[in-house]
Amino acid sequence: MARSSTESRTRTTAFVVVVFGLCSFFYLLGVWQRSGFGRGDSIAAVVNEQTKCVVLPNLNFETHHSASDLPNDTGSNEVKSFKPCDAQYTDYTPCEEQKRAMTFPRDNMIYRERHCPPEKEKLNCLVPAPKGYAAPFQWPKSRDYVHYANIPHKSLTVEKAIQNWVHYEGKVFRFPGGGTQFPQGADKYIDHLSSVIPIANGKVRTALDTGCGVASLGAYLLKKNVLTMSFAPRDNHEAQVQFALERGVPAYIGVLGSIKSPFPSRAFDMAHCSRCLIPWSGNDGMYMMEVDRVLRPGGYWVLSGPPIGWKIHYKGWQRTKDDLQNEQRKIEQFAKLLCWNKISEKDGIAIWRKRLNDKSCLMKQENPNFGKCQLANDNDVWYKKMEVCVTPLPEVKTMTEVAGGQLEPFPQRLNTVPPRIAHGFAPGFSVQSYQDDNKLWQKHVNAYKKMNDLLDTGRYRNIMDMNAGLGSFAAALESTKLWVMNVVPTIADTSTLGVIYERGLIGMYHDWCEGFSTYPRTYDLIHANSVFSLYENRCKFEDILLEMDRILRPEGAVIVRDKVDVLVKVEKIANAMRWKTRLADHEGGPHVPEKILVAVKQYWVVESKSS
Repeated sequence: MARSSTESRTRTTAFVVVVFGLCSFFYLLGVWQRSGFGRGDSIAAVVNEQTKCVVLPNLNFETHHSASDLPNDTGSNEVKSFKPCDAQYTDYTPCEEQKRAMTFPRDNMIYRERHCPPEKEKLNCLVPAPKGYAAPFQWPKSRDYVHYANIPHKSLTVEKAIQNWVHYEGKVFRFPGGGTQFPQGADKYIDHLSSVIPIANGKVRTALDTGCGVASLGAYLLKKNVLTMSFAPRDNHEAQVQFALERGVPAYIGVLGSIKSPFPSRAFDMAHCSRCLIPWSGNDGMYMMEVDRVLRPGGYWVLSGPPIGWKIHYKGWQRTKDDLQNEQRKIEQFAKLLCWNKISEKDGIAIWRKRLNDKSCLMKQENPNFGKCQLANDNDVWYKKMEVCVTPLPEVKTMTEVAGGQLEPFPQRLNTVPPRIAHGFAPGFSVQSYQDDNKLWQKHVNAYKKMNDLLDTGRYRNIMDMNAGLGSFAAALESTKLWVMNVVPTIADTSTLGVIYERGLIGMYHDWCEGFSTYPRTYDLIHANSVFSLYENRCKFEDILLEMDRILRPEGAVIVRDKVDVLVKVEKIANAMRWKTRLADHEGGPHVPEKILVAVKQYWVVESKSS
């Protein structure tokens, strides 16, 4: 009995040791995996089997153009496959659709503004690419050449033939860099601006080009490290903005009409109009007041073309001297009201500089209530009407202080603490949380590059971040090879777009329950961080995904970061849209509930007989 008792105690002791050892092993293994230093690949596959969360295999991110038919297998048996739209929808832009636009008033260009279709009229199909579609040329070649098959519209080559906008040469369009007001080329025009405006030293980083044409100014400003947001309406000149984006230049479909621009106040270092046909002298100066709103203190406004230089060019413009003189006189009066200082007028180009603060504006000091906008939130602009009023600037203590804070030149401003955060103008964000966000997204982007080693090679030129936050994803990617459209959802808890612009990045507000203001196939890569969680109870996932598919190029890539239960739903719909998808673990390990869905849109074009 004594021997039996001893053996029993020995077995018990051994059992305890084994159990303790196994517990310690799996605890340490878990810590190791969560740290990000351990692979944990096979264990992750087992743990996440029910959520299909597997190690990311090598997806094919390269472009191919041999596929001419739609693939038969959509990769999902649970969601009905989406059919291709009819061939007439290859250039479909839902909120700027021509037929709907013509039903709205023409006053103040209302009919050219956003008018989105009601739920019952939304297309529930995949917008096809035109026959012969090919991946755009890589930058910088794309600045000068675009495949004709991608944008088969020749009207601009005829209407603007003598103005050097674009030429049709066989299977490509060539962009010589000219414009209506710079027939000698954008470079010489920019050199003229640089003689007055400090464009080359990083003080001018963000610019707004109103009525941009094919965005040659923005294309050539990139050589000066100036990032330009260009826009033009979808009008009789087919595909201006589509050409711009195909060239690899930031642009969107838009117009100065009756609603405010989708930007925060104090966003741009420079605003530009080169014969943009905007009636600056009309509507009691309302459009100049909108430019003033989005222009940073100390920023520059450039106006070239009518009425500037009217004494020399009035005959060519087929207008009378009195008419043009009266128009310029009104513009000068509104500029004075805004306290803009005219610093140059030469060769048909006039340049004004915005005041640094309201204290330096004597007109405002004498009558502080005169024409001042009464705003609860000067960033609340989505579908808000423009008003004839001047947007007030943040208060300052001296006449030399820059309202809202002084910015560093670019690229220093990219990671310097933005004034909006440093001065407490961004509720919920501190200097520490801003710095932590930068570090976090540097880690995320490093993980993305391991998943897709083409991310910073130039393969993806036009990139969109659907829920940009503080812009740290774009900051981590910053390169002359690419640019990022930072979108801040209108339903976000805090407006961070002002912070993004203070970093020297660009972006706009948008509601993802609606179509984005761009043509189909204009982005190479789309990043969606928690977008579907944000919109989970507001609109259908399939509507958001169909819009992503519309604006994504064939063989473009998608990165979705979200909760695993959300991603499972997203993946089912994505597979039904002919996307090739894979779920991957968070870089912190398989136990982190947030996962990553990576997808590639497969190559297919419009069928001969559209279904």
